Amino acid sequence: MVKAAYVHIPFCEHICHYCDFNKVFLKNQPVDNYITSLLLEMERMMESHPTSALKTVYIGGGTPTALTPNQLNTLLKGMREVLPLTEVEEFTIEVNPDSIEEEKLRVLKDHGINRLSMGVQTFKENLLKEIGRTHSRESVVDAIARSREAGFENISLDLMFGLPSQKPRDFQETILEAMALGVEHLSAYSLKVEEKTVFYIRQRQGKLTLPPEEDEIIMYEQLLAETKKAGYHQYEISNFAKTGYESKHNLVYWDNQEYYGFGAGAHGYVNQVRYQNHGPLPKYLRAIAADVAPVLTEHQVTPIERIEEAMFMGLRKRVGVNRTEFNRIYGRSLEECFGEQIERLQKRGLLQSDEYGIKLTEEGLLLSNEVFEQFIAVLES
Repeated sequence: MVKAAYVHIPFCEHICHYCDFNKVFLKNQPVDNYITSLLLEMERMMESHPTSALKTVYIGGGTPTALTPNQLNTLLKGMREVLPLTEVEEFTIEVNPDSIEEEKLRVLKDHGINRLSMGVQTFKENLLKEIGRTHSRESVVDAIARSREAGFENISLDLMFGLPSQKPRDFQETILEAMALGVEHLSAYSLKVEEKTVFYIRQRQGKLTLPPEEDEIIMYEQLLAETKKAGYHQYEISNFAKTGYESKHNLVYWDNQEYYGFGAGAHGYVNQVRYQNHGPLPKYLRAIAADVAPVLTEHQVTPIERIEEAMFMGLRKRVGVNRTEFNRIYGRSLEECFGEQIERLQKRGLLQSDEYGIKLTEEGLLLSNEVFEQFIAVLES
């Protein structure tokens, strides 16, 4: 039974230079029509693939808080009428420091949102400008203060390292500033230059200067050291939380569980089928208007693929892959499937094994992608 849902809001008031998520400029877009279509997609999914109760919901983008208070109210009220939300434990929405105002916060709170994920990336003004962000350090501080006043007790900040012109000291100061604000959760990711972004164009033109790999390693090591010192628990490669504030929704992904994906460009995983919706807004809206699923691609996940996914997703978690659970779900032991790979990675000091299962070592964290590759395309169907 599906217990999680992701909802995509593709509208942005400004496009960041690194972003490759499905998004469009807000101005002159059919936002109200999109919300109506989104709710119709949810209603039809509940008819075709019902669930008794969702436990986690995540509204991402784009910039969900680019919607007006009335539009947010329409969306959230409609979701409560269509989806089984009475037992939701974690209800997250992504927010932009520039678009958080008292009335919007009140709407979010009134409809049961209990977790805010704020895109900050850095507290350095020169770097904010470099990556195309429009907020300032002061607006972040102010947004968090207003969120606290509105009653939000679970706030997560997104940070980035490996940014153009960023030095290890810059990132260390950003980490310290973020933790000084008392937030419950931090996510920190290394910049990846993706196609169809401003940074990709600049890189192709030779106009993008990124930090050397050794500096990125130093930044990640700083992240590990400073968060640990401040009492944040690293529960996933890029995620750190105070005790009890780990993201329940993201754990759905890392535990390789199924989830609904609603909205233009959204990904979902239902009945062992991974799917992606149409990204372009007109195509998504036309599909909904024609009463057909707005799905662009579907892939039936094979038993072998499920096992492989369980490994490279599960190893992202610091507790690793549970031996007993793996055997229960897939009917095979870890060693039966990957004994040779596990032994080889242990000898290299990248994996460790115990009665619980297997997990990355400290060195394995730095070479995680190399570890994950060892579990792909090695099993016979």
